[in-house]
Amino acid sequence: MNRVAVILTDATKRILWVNQDFEVVTGYSIGEVIGRHPGRILQGPRTEPDAIQRIREGLASGESFKEAITNHRKNGEAYVCTLVIHPIHDADNMLVNYIAFEVNSDKVPNEHRVSVMSLKDRYRTSSLRGLNEIRLFERIKELMLEEELYLNPDLTLRKLSLKLDTNTKYLSQVINHHGGTNFLSFVNGFRIEAIVRRIKNGEFHRHTFFGIAQRCGFKNKSTFYKVFRDITGSTPKAYADKVVSEGVK
Repeated sequence: MNRVAVILTDATKRILWVNQDFEVVTGYSIGEVIGRHPGRILQGPRTEPDAIQRIREGLASGESFKEAITNHRKNGEAYVCTLVIHPIHDADNMLVNYIAFEVNSDKVPNEHRVSVMSLKDRYRTSSLRGLNEIRLFERIKELMLEEELYLNPDLTLRKLSLKLDTNTKYLSQVINHHGGTNFLSFVNGFRIEAIVRRIKNGEFHRHTFFGIAQRCGFKNKSTFYKVFRDITGSTPKAYADKVVSEGVK
């Protein structure tokens, strides 16, 4: 799955909350960044001054905007990313928050395929309801990763909604809006990630590709092969051959 770092600030641009992807991408924990300005944490010697100026102008405009910039992780490593920043207003149209989505351009060169990177999203005209959707989406991803729910081949939207104490319609809406896909494709993305990890670990020497897929939640062989090709751009065998030839770890 694509990692998208999310930063929520107050109207003065001080951080109120970040998601787990932010912690993974930047190396900073949420406790280290609360109350601080994102730019003072992430900008560094390789950050482009003209990009900083455009971000300042974008924030002052009161409109949503997109910008490419070089940021820096906690360990000092520079990385190129694309930012989409939306101002959030309350019912009286008063500015109350900014929400920023950051995708690492080195890892996801086609960031337009990531739903939240579109300026057509409704954050700039939303209330806190939009922020609640983001928090729910982050909770969904946490459950998928921490409890490995995707390994269950019988996982359904209803079962997940019961676990999250919400309804299926709302859950489907949140996954579609923030994941840019439907429930099944969303879950299959986690399954393919797990399969890829197993292939890189050499498990295909001991099991068939479909055998690995079954351990990762797939029930249907043809579905597995189609989804694998759609996500990785190759067949499982071609992917494994590439792993072997390149010595991928």
